[in-house]
This record gives sequence, structure tokens and C-alpha cells, in this order.
Amino acid sequence: MSDGGAGAKGAGFGMPRVGMGTAVQGPRPEPIRRAMEYVDLYLVHWPVSMKPGRYKAPFTADDFVPFDMRAVWEAMEECHRLGLAKAIGVCNFSCKKLDTLLSFATIPPAVNQVEVNPVWQQRKLRELCREKGVQICAYSPLGASGTHWGSDSVMASAVLRDIAQSKGKTVAQARHVYICTRVCLRWVYEQGDCLIVKSFDEARMRENLDIVGWELTEEERQRIAGIPQRKINRALRFVSDHGPYKSLDDLWDGEI
Repeated sequence: MSDGGAGAKGAGFGMPRVGMGTAVQGPRPEPIRRAMEYVDLYLVHWPVSMKPGRYKAPFTADDFVPFDMRAVWEAMEECHRLGLAKAIGVCNFSCKKLDTLLSFATIPPAVNQVEVNPVWQQRKLRELCREKGVQICAYSPLGASGTHWGSDSVMASAVLRDIAQSKGKTVAQARHVYICTRVCLRWVYEQGDCLIVKSFDEARMRENLDIVGWELTEEERQRIAGIPQRKINRALRFVSDHGPYKSLDDLWDGEI
């Protein structure tokens, strides 16, 4: 966060123009007050606690500490009360974990940042978040192709490609996979989710913004709803005999 804060200051951006967010990965939220006076959003990155500096797999038993959800959230709430974080939230929380957190939170999470895309639509979690007033923030809306854990399954979807072609939207080709970015992002946008799209190419960034001024038809929404579901980022790195979760069912509470 300090690099981002310094970069924003160096570019002459004030906080009203640029929102700053960060996520904690250790057992307790670290001090926020670095280059910026506060962050707009502070997130618990995973329902996992690691020793300082041990954030990259493969992990050993010594890398983990017990995840005390209540203690971690109380520390997050204190950051909010002190004005260090304008809003606090979580990432990668299942319905069960979110329900547990809401059962004792004094300040409920503003956001649950999770994987959402047409191949992993998170219907049950979205319904719960809507009911509890928690905003879904969609990461990997295009499937994170090219990352060590991502997949081409979203970008290669025949349904999305067909819809993109019928609407005359650009269908670009990269890594031998057709990428129907605008249709995919529009679908996420229509769910009421905010979304995170990563790109270093200015032209692609501008394309990614072209999701307003048009909409999907009800037939197209139904076709997307029928896409077979498969979670891409299953976080297998946290699953082992010596880790905090012994199986994917433990980590995701049987929700994938």
C-alpha cells in the first residue's frame, strides 16, 4: 500500500479522486498509516492466518497460525473507529463464514470480494450478501487467464462468444482463446456487483469500460445462467494435512 500511496501522491491525486484499498494477510491487521492517512477499504484477504512474511506457497505447518475470526475482525473494527479505514470487509468468505462473522460483528463487512464470472456465478452467496447488505466485489471476472491459478474457461465460453458476435462487440483473440470481455463484464455489472479488471494496456482498459449504454437481453441472460459452473480459484495452496484446512470442503464449507 505504501507504494500505491506514494504513487498517488506523486501523481498529484487527492483521495477524493483515487480510492485506495488494501488487504491484510497476517494474523492481525498491520498498521495502515504509511504513505496515506487512511484507506477507503481494508479487507481480510483470506480466512487464513499466516506468519509475517510467509504468503507464498508451498507452505509448511510452521507457516500457519490459527485463524481467530473474532479477534481479527475486532482489530479491523478498531481500524475503522480510528479513521484508518473508511470501510472494512472480507475476501473469499463462504456463506457459512460470512454468517459466522455477521453473528458477532459490531461493524458488519461492507464488502465480500470473491471470484465471480459467468463460469462461477455465486448465486447463493450473492443472495445472502444482498439480504445482509454486503456488497459483492468480483475479482477474476474474466477468469484470470495467464495467472498460475487462472483458467481460459471464461474467455473460451462458446455461449459468451456467440452473444458477443450477435451484438457486434469486439471479439479479440489472445493465447488462442476468444475473449468476449465486454459481454462478460456487462453480465457481472448487471448482477449489481462491482468488479476488478486488471490490464496494463490503455486500449484494453478503454474497451473494458464499454459496458454501459447497452444491455443483455433476457434470453442472453438465461443462456449465461445455463453455463456449467466450476470454481477456478480453489486455493489448493491452503489445503494440506498440516494446514488449517484438510480438504476443499473444509475451506469452502462444501459450497463449491
